[in-house]
Amino acid sequence: MTTTTAKDGLGEEELRRRARALLAAWEPGRTEPLEFLRARFDAGLAWVHFPEGLGGLGAPRAAQAAVDAELTAARAPDNDPRRIGIGLGMAAPTILRYGTEEQKSRFLRPLWTGEEVWCQLFSEPGAGSDLAGLRTRAVRDGDEWVVDGQKVWTSSAHTARWAILIARTDPDVPKHRGITYFVCDMTDPGVEVRPLRQITGEAEFNEVFLSGVRIPDAHRLGEVGDGWRVAQTTLMNERVAIGGQSLPREGGMMGPVAATWRERPELRTPELHDRLMRLWVDAEVARLTAERVRQQLVSGAPGPEGSGLKLAFARLNQQISGLEVELLGEDGLRYGDWTMVRPRSVDFYGRDAGYRYLRAKGNSIEGGTSEILRNIVAERVLGLPSEPRTDKDAAWKDLPR
Repeated sequence: MTTTTAKDGLGEEELRRRARALLAAWEPGRTEPLEFLRARFDAGLAWVHFPEGLGGLGAPRAAQAAVDAELTAARAPDNDPRRIGIGLGMAAPTILRYGTEEQKSRFLRPLWTGEEVWCQLFSEPGAGSDLAGLRTRAVRDGDEWVVDGQKVWTSSAHTARWAILIARTDPDVPKHRGITYFVCDMTDPGVEVRPLRQITGEAEFNEVFLSGVRIPDAHRLGEVGDGWRVAQTTLMNERVAIGGQSLPREGGMMGPVAATWRERPELRTPELHDRLMRLWVDAEVARLTAERVRQQLVSGAPGPEGSGLKLAFARLNQQISGLEVELLGEDGLRYGDWTMVRPRSVDFYGRDAGYRYLRAKGNSIEGGTSEILRNIVAERVLGLPSEPRTDKDAAWKDLPR
């Protein structure tokens, strides 16, 4: 068996030994899940590539698979990644890279254990695709910042304890240079969360109004005015988190369609068979490409390649879910439940075919619109000329609105 080498001799076998020691000391089934998760974090087995004391051991990212295999086989509790995906996939890597030691110590442990849910206050009614044009203002007042503005399309804001927030701190410079990145307390009395009901009937998203919200300067990530660079770390990780999910063959949207095809031969037609085969191959290519990108993360932070994964994810989900509805015929037109609920987690694949078809429509908007991601791939991956940007050097306050 190949052994993954790691810092200070922490190879695969040593990490497996530590995982087994954790299981022996905190036996699943006899230990409260939260206690187990806290112990796992403290043992450095939460995300092994993080530094010691912050849930990791400074080991290679690839070594996490050995730990996960031991814990999964023992049916150890997990931290419900679907519920805390924004914290795990976006907030944590940003805090790790730009946070102070105090911020890392305060936020990372309860983030990973799921004790504190995170959301993302980036998009605004007038600043979605053009995120750098955001209007939410943060004004310095001593050791605090006073924030006023509105954010929109905020997943999990109704359950979140903390938010990653970008706000304009200097309107006199070009839009990309006058932004600062903060951690916002969602329990502040100036934070108001309102549900946004979606085409699925759920209110998974929210709009958030910020009125005189006071954020300590100690909750700023990065330098004042450098928020756009900090936000790029969040956005690159977000796209890998969405488009680069670790899936088995026929995982995700392809699974239910393939199962229906095998179980109900009376629904098959030559035309549907041809489309299914093409999409099956495309889904497998995307899955293997995502695996390659995750392996590349071992040597550094995610780059613009994640935008390509996110593009493929949105396209495939929409095409496969459309095929599933057609394959099911009249059954595909049925919809299980239109009750307005505010779910605790984001679910791309749950419920019935109608839900998957409707929910997939949002995949080409969330995490960066497909149009913007095509620009990123063209300019930063393929090296094509960039689009003309007449507002690049103009002060934000002088831009037309």
